[in-house]
Amino acid sequence: MADQVLCSACRSLNLFLFVILTSILANVAFVCAKSTIEPCSNSDSCNALLGYTLYTDLKVSEVGSLFQVDPISILTANAIDVSYPDVENHILPSQLFIKIPISCSCVDGIRKSVSTRYKTRPSDTLSSIADSIYAGLVSSDQIREANSIADPSLLDVGQTLVVPLPCTCFNGTDNSLPAIYLSYVVQPEDTLSGIAFRYSTTITDLMDVNAMGNPAIKAGDILAVPLPACASKFPSYASDFGLIVPNGSYAITASHCVQCSCGPGNLNMYCMPAPFAVSCSSMQCKNSNLMLGNVTAQQSSAGCNVTSCSYGGFVNGTILTTLSSNLQPRCPGPQQFPPLKAPPTTVIRDTNFAPAPAPQFDGSGSPAPSSGLIPSTTGSLPGLPPASGPIGSTSGMNSAPSSAFSLMNPLASIPAAFLLFILVNYIMSFSLEQSTGRTNVIQMIQMISSDS
Repeated sequence: MADQVLCSACRSLNLFLFVILTSILANVAFVCAKSTIEPCSNSDSCNALLGYTLYTDLKVSEVGSLFQVDPISILTANAIDVSYPDVENHILPSQLFIKIPISCSCVDGIRKSVSTRYKTRPSDTLSSIADSIYAGLVSSDQIREANSIADPSLLDVGQTLVVPLPCTCFNGTDNSLPAIYLSYVVQPEDTLSGIAFRYSTTITDLMDVNAMGNPAIKAGDILAVPLPACASKFPSYASDFGLIVPNGSYAITASHCVQCSCGPGNLNMYCMPAPFAVSCSSMQCKNSNLMLGNVTAQQSSAGCNVTSCSYGGFVNGTILTTLSSNLQPRCPGPQQFPPLKAPPTTVIRDTNFAPAPAPQFDGSGSPAPSSGLIPSTTGSLPGLPPASGPIGSTSGMNSAPSSAFSLMNPLASIPAAFLLFILVNYIMSFSLEQSTGRTNVIQMIQMISSDS
């Protein structure tokens, strides 16, 4: 009887250890998920983008509210036509991939966005907010730390939470060319080559920016993806100083009065009156009949005399315009604009380089593992340069070229092979014990039979 009790206890212990080890192994992928951070040493900010997948059907205005950004800026960042009637109340379908423009600040020595606030609802948990509502762009631990939450199970309904979101600046350049950085959450079917193809970059550049030793990525990782962009040259006292527009998209500035586009033919920003401009200051260039965005060209024996009225920034409610004339070898052709899309109603999937972001052909890249971007800001990290990054960028540091620095959870250093070895040993010992127990039972039955 005692042997049976001991055997049962051994089995229970083995089962318990089996469950514990299985749980550890199941979480190895999670703790290995990486995110790219950028140390910084000043208080400036830059334009950045978030790659976001809608967790449910949402109006454009609701998406704007979720991230506290202008709904119009979401539409223009995705080259969606803002002239559609009541476009801000258009319903975007669940699982749609879009780019969210945000301001990337320097907080506690690390680049991140801390302007997003979320008001909790009855069914919310930190995990559901992080994984579902914000689509893996933040982790539950990061939300807990940002809000000094001692007990994550005790969330008050209506409680306002700071949601720290991943972003990078790298001085607005990639290989010394203007760029804006997209924080992209890798999906299970993604590959680095697929992401590079979709965003017109190279595997080498992605690895350099994200300080990767090899091209392996996991679902949940957050990659910084450089997008070619048009950079403005507005004066520092302009409210839209530092405006950068990704190639193939638009931006609305000057209190919704001016629309600036980038590409597709070149990386020169072109600005003109916005389609819904109302109550705007004068957009006519001084000493000229030209309006903002107008260009005249006159062929001559020496070349082509080109005169243009360009946008120079928004200062104290006034739209600055600049009249310029120059002699060019040939006259410019008609201005090319990125094609505008209708507000999407369905999710378009591209099986070649899945998943395809929407709007159509927007390019979301291969899926990446979800993980939090912002590490704890304790220790000496803020003073250190990143491990690697775009050539020629400084991230606000005056010494070494800036780069991305990948952090991994310390638990990720536990070798999976070692854990598997322990697990197999326990399973074998469990099987051996069962086999020994059966042998003992058979011997006891034989002894009883012989005695009788």
